[in-house]
Amino acid sequence: MSLTDKAIEHIRELILSGQLPPGSRLPSEPGLAAQLGISRNLMREAVKSLVMARVLEIRRGAGTYVTSLEPGVLLEGLGSAVELLQGDTLLEMIEARRLFEPVATGLAATRISADALEVVAGHLAAMRAAHDDVELLNRHDAAFHRAVVAATGNETLASLMDGIAGRTVRARVWRGMIDGNAAQGTLNEHQAIYDALAAGDAALAQATALMHVNTTETWLRRHLADVAAAVPDVLDDRGDDAEPLADEDPVLS
Repeated sequence: MSLTDKAIEHIRELILSGQLPPGSRLPSEPGLAAQLGISRNLMREAVKSLVMARVLEIRRGAGTYVTSLEPGVLLEGLGSAVELLQGDTLLEMIEARRLFEPVATGLAATRISADALEVVAGHLAAMRAAHDDVELLNRHDAAFHRAVVAATGNETLASLMDGIAGRTVRARVWRGMIDGNAAQGTLNEHQAIYDALAAGDAALAQATALMHVNTTETWLRRHLADVAAAVPDVLDDRGDDAEPLADEDPVLS
């Protein structure tokens, strides 16, 4: 373990032990550095790493503080990491979503309030009104599922699901569905999820969500396979010295 890693671990231990509770101010950088017997530069690197991890936050003119440590804060960076997944690891993320989202939707059916159901209905209506506007469809699609999971009242689950939903992947799927004239079927799947929530039927809500996520996974697997098959042919036609094509990446849009 490097000295910087030891400094990170020390600060984490102070937080876990309750000596630095959420919202508390970190001791001075020189003091912490002297306590650990390391340079201020190494301590600064440790603090910077914990800021990136959303464990600490720097308030200009006030010092460094422990964040709220709530799930929405600590898991905030998960979505950005998911957006960079490619190929098989991207499919693993979709599999993870298939494991979590149906169960979360079933749980939401048993807990959703009338107000929360109205929010879900609003996003469903907005999706239907958007027709072939991929950006708008994507925005309300994400909000639809976020509202469903939020209805569970489980903030950790909501933050986790928001992170693994994959904004870029969702946008590509909508574009593919529209181009393939399959968008209406996907909208109908959202309607089925809403109907199950409105009925308070947990088993049906879980089943409809599973069908919906499976549609996404099936499309993505087919899409990645088509791209993988097409790229060698493109490279053969262009020659070995040609510049790479932006569209050769199966994930970036």
